[in-house]
Amino acid sequence: MTLDVTATQPATGAGAVTAPRDHDARRAELAAFLRSRRERITPEQVGLPRGTRRRTPGLRREEVAQLGAVGVTWYTWLEQARDIHVSPQVLDAVARALLLDRAERSHLFALAGAVDPMPGSECTGVPPALRQVLQQLDPFPAVVQNGRYDILAHNRTYSRLMCDLDTLPEEDRNCMWLAFTHPEWRSRVVDLDATMRVMAAKFRASMAEHVAEPAWKALLARLMEASSEFREIWAQHEVIRPMGAVKVFRHPWVGVLELSATSLWTGPNPGPKLMSYTPVDETSRTRLEKLAELTALAAG
Repeated sequence: MTLDVTATQPATGAGAVTAPRDHDARRAELAAFLRSRRERITPEQVGLPRGTRRRTPGLRREEVAQLGAVGVTWYTWLEQARDIHVSPQVLDAVARALLLDRAERSHLFALAGAVDPMPGSECTGVPPALRQVLQQLDPFPAVVQNGRYDILAHNRTYSRLMCDLDTLPEEDRNCMWLAFTHPEWRSRVVDLDATMRVMAAKFRASMAEHVAEPAWKALLARLMEASSEFREIWAQHEVIRPMGAVKVFRHPWVGVLELSATSLWTGPNPGPKLMSYTPVDETSRTRLEKLAELTALAAG
């Protein structure tokens, strides 16, 4: 990859022009944002070995440069708030290396003063090996979610457990959004009121570490505008720690399913997690197998 990077040298002498303060502030904010995104990612999330001498939280700068196929020196300058110019293509590579979601990616391009060539893109960071695990769990439904309940990846059975996920726009593939706004999703949850309260409480607990992040604020604002039920629950300030539970669903194809939900963290808690649903009895197991068969038929 050829980098479009230019370091701007400070002017000297009587004709020197001081860079606008907002430009300096933007560079500093961009540098801080990149450091925060780099430090939250574990080597395991991107397929790198941890090693025995790692002291840096998250990834090292050279690892981000390696993942994005960009120069180490240039990336270091960017995190040091140096006055450099970078092309949208290189920003795209950095966004992918740092596993930025849609809101974070938009924030990156805004701080860099560049136009995103692929607006709406999201770097979910679900590696192929984890996707294989999801598929191998069929007929048990399984999904990878982040702390905001965004659905990052799922297997075939999960795709039809609550609704036809493949027909939804990407911005709606969020379990919180679906639980409060999607009629079909809501109809399949047997104890909807309790489920909504637990989800909102977990969301609030997770958001405590992300209150200033654009993606979290955007989802909260969207829910507040769309759902009076959410506004009422949110006003109660309930919090709860993540925990396993038995969940009951009513599916129009196979009937009632009683499933035990288990979370396996794929990164720092509360980061991405793999949620799997296993049957609590033989009746639910048989019905899950039937759902998997019908889902495969529907997929053609």
